[in-house]
Amino acid sequence: MIERLALIGLGLIGGSLSLALKKQGLVGEVVGYSRQLQTRLRAFELGLIDRPVDSVAEAVRGADVVFIATPVQAMASVFAELAPVLAPNALITDGGSVKGNVVAAARAALSSVQFGQFVPGHPIAGTERSGPDAAFATLFVDHRVILTPTSANTSAVIERAVALWQAVGAQVEQMPVQHHDHVLAATSHLPHLAAFGLVSALSRLEERYEVFRYAAGGFRDFSRIASSDPQMWRDICVANRDELLPMLDHYLDELQLLRRLIDAGDSVGVERVFADAKAVRDVLYRPALTETAYQAE
Repeated sequence: MIERLALIGLGLIGGSLSLALKKQGLVGEVVGYSRQLQTRLRAFELGLIDRPVDSVAEAVRGADVVFIATPVQAMASVFAELAPVLAPNALITDGGSVKGNVVAAARAALSSVQFGQFVPGHPIAGTERSGPDAAFATLFVDHRVILTPTSANTSAVIERAVALWQAVGAQVEQMPVQHHDHVLAATSHLPHLAAFGLVSALSRLEERYEVFRYAAGGFRDFSRIASSDPQMWRDICVANRDELLPMLDHYLDELQLLRRLIDAGDSVGVERVFADAKAVRDVLYRPALTETAYQAE
């Protein structure tokens, strides 16, 4: 039972965690903060939080669990603001899609004891929608949550973080910080970059209105995640650039290969690339193996 949850960031991820805990009867009070007053008021109106407040410090004071669901580049200031008022036994965790810079920011802002209270996390769940209205109570059910504990964490505090996510139906896994950022650069960050890039490129065509008018289901499916929050994904790309840039180069090499094959009229080569990709995709997502948990956005 969580007596008081401090929710910093009131969008899809933070709001959904609150709703899920409320649905299970596992939280007494949810105190929420977001930079925008209208966001705080809307979250209160929707029942995501029980009490809106005007600062990070006010939200965190007296909380036994603190969940940070802001864009990753904003987390450094959040850690700095919560450090003076954090309760001695409070659990801190987050929902950031990049872990390396978040861990570095926490280490810089928190005392050594407080840093041990922070268990970095990343729910592998989401939609292209954002804001308080996007939140729903079953978002995490049967979805993976990756925890990236540090050497400062005790087994007891890690178990608290695991229990938190399991309580809302998530499948919890653990991995090192750097490995997380490497894997997510490939499975989440690069696909978003590709979707944003495709829509941006087509929007600059002279015949763009006709192109979009006749776009079919394939374009809709591929481009769906280009409707995601631009600020959040800007932060993710910048924060994880060391892992993302090599993945982007690898992808560009594959596109250049396809370009050469098409330019040469090499139908056999093009089909081979497509067939290999289809075989991998079919194995990963055939009905017997499909896990809705693996939505890396």
